[in-house]
Amino acid sequence: MPKLKKGLVSGFIYAIEILVIVISLFPILWVILSAFKTNGEILSSPLDLPQSVSFDVFIHLFQNYNFPRYFLNSLLAAGVSTIVSLLFYAMGGYVLAKYKFPGRTLLFTLFTITLLVPAHSKTQPIFNLISDLGLYNNIWGVTLVYLSTGMAMSIFILRAGFLSVPKALDEAAIVDGAGFIRIFWSINLPLAKGALSTAGILMFLSNWNEYYFASLLTMSDSERTLPIALSYFTSEFSYNYTELFAALAIVVLPGIILYIFAQEQVQASMASTGIKG
Repeated sequence: MPKLKKGLVSGFIYAIEILVIVISLFPILWVILSAFKTNGEILSSPLDLPQSVSFDVFIHLFQNYNFPRYFLNSLLAAGVSTIVSLLFYAMGGYVLAKYKFPGRTLLFTLFTITLLVPAHSKTQPIFNLISDLGLYNNIWGVTLVYLSTGMAMSIFILRAGFLSVPKALDEAAIVDGAGFIRIFWSINLPLAKGALSTAGILMFLSNWNEYYFASLLTMSDSERTLPIALSYFTSEFSYNYTELFAALAIVVLPGIILYIFAQEQVQASMASTGIKG
């Protein structure tokens, strides 16, 4: 009887997990598959597989619309901000993890509290700052804003990553004559690559999909990112579902591919920091 009860519980848990996976993946798969269908196929048999696979619609979008520019803008804003942020936040997380100084706990608490501050509440000061710097309607202004958006979460993850590096390694390096830069760059940074990957991917995906500040700080077509362009195409492609779903696929696929390649490190790092995704 206990074995039967345990089997029923396990079966129920597996069933719930499968249901959650199906609910999570179905909309994404449906959008991608619909990009390879004609309007007639989408309307008549929305759940069927496409009758043929052709990339003509994607080629059409890149040739007849400004998608290469939108894609480049998103890549610049998300990629540059993530790389630069990781360098500075890694230094901050390292100092908070390895060095004891007055106010360290308070400083870390203040960083963490900023997670509770809604992004919209910072609209006015951010808009004024970007305007005063002459970066309004400039993709680099959006990039500058993105530099700070993942600060609290990144420092939280990176600090935990550096705490997992044995302090004995730092002490041995000091005995061998290594300085601050060498200990940080050659010892701690490589050993905290899981935390770096997690923070980097979370920042990149957040910035890649960000809409609010990109729409607030840009105006011309040449400075739009993919999420902004997609909002315009939603009305333009209202009766051309194939192109609409193709545009959606272009937006979501890069993030999915990036996560697939780094999912093991992300999950391991989240487990070590106590974050449940």
